[in-house]
Amino acid sequence: MRKRNESVTVEHERATAAAVPGLLDKGCSLRRSLRLPSSAAAEGMKRPLGRRYGLWFRLRKLILWLLGMYIAIPFLVKLCPAIQAKLVFLNFVRVPYFIDLKRPQDQGLNHTCNYYLKPEEDVTIGVWHTVPAALWKNARGKDQLWFEEALGSSHPVILYLHGNAGTRGGDHRVELYKVLSSLGYHVVTFDYRGWGDSIGSPSERGMTYDALHVFDWIKARSGDNPVYIWGHSLGTGVATNLVRRLCERETPPDALILESPFTNIREEARSHPFSVIYRYFPGFDWFFLDPITTSGIKFANDENVKYISCSLLILHAEDDPVVPFHLGKKLYNIAATSRSFRDYKVQFVPFHTDLGYRHKYIYRSPELPRILREFLGKI
Repeated sequence: MRKRNESVTVEHERATAAAVPGLLDKGCSLRRSLRLPSSAAAEGMKRPLGRRYGLWFRLRKLILWLLGMYIAIPFLVKLCPAIQAKLVFLNFVRVPYFIDLKRPQDQGLNHTCNYYLKPEEDVTIGVWHTVPAALWKNARGKDQLWFEEALGSSHPVILYLHGNAGTRGGDHRVELYKVLSSLGYHVVTFDYRGWGDSIGSPSERGMTYDALHVFDWIKARSGDNPVYIWGHSLGTGVATNLVRRLCERETPPDALILESPFTNIREEARSHPFSVIYRYFPGFDWFFLDPITTSGIKFANDENVKYISCSLLILHAEDDPVVPFHLGKKLYNIAATSRSFRDYKVQFVPFHTDLGYRHKYIYRSPELPRILREFLGKI
């Protein structure tokens, strides 16, 4: 009996021993199966963290690069004043680009002739002459000689001096020519040397001399007809330079019209939208404004008006984002109190913000014909 029990016990122990490895195997596989998800999750977590770190690294690199450029640009401008001169003139910006300036009719100016004049040796400037609406039909197909002789007809002439960037074929400029032509004016405009298809290098002196040459060219053909000078934006600086010189030689124009004018180029540069990011940069004047003066660029309207002796009309939109409204108002206040205007009319016409005329759309005003008629008619 004892032997039988012992054999049963031995057999039980053997069976248990045989079963244990299977249980161990199952336990190990179970543990492995339990570990696998945790390791996979860890690897899955590493990937987003790696991506975040890579994005942060690239972002930090970009921020450092932008900061380096922000600091380097003022020194670059200071060392190379020609850069600042380019930014003032923007003559390399030709908008619209794909137009043939030899063909003003492509811009809807069928009553316009294209000329080329030579103010100086090695300088050629492109000129457009638009005749008054009354001469539109007669102007079709006519040559340059007919247009030159037409300046002697009984219609006043406006010499238009455009601002920086673009050409004489700019959209807003073309629309103004049409408005003025419909009001009965000859409109003569041109691209300064270095603009459009005009040949030469831009400078304040050169731009002023080009304007003087065109004015004299008009006067030689217009007889006793009134000649008015209209400057817009940067062109107001050219206009006051020109009119001051004409007054000094005692041949003033019949009136001066300034659209969106500034006081001087330093104040305009300080107020320009492009200067916002550097306006509070330490040494802003030294870095950015002094190089403009070093390049011989002043366009000192506030000084010029003290030497001008002719009627003055200033037009300015309150929502002008390029030349702030307060600069035009300041220029008017200087002119209105100047002794040189004592015997002449000085008028300031603001255009309310709600009208949306901004920097270059005053020509859209339905009041413009009345304003010009009343102002120029009382001279």
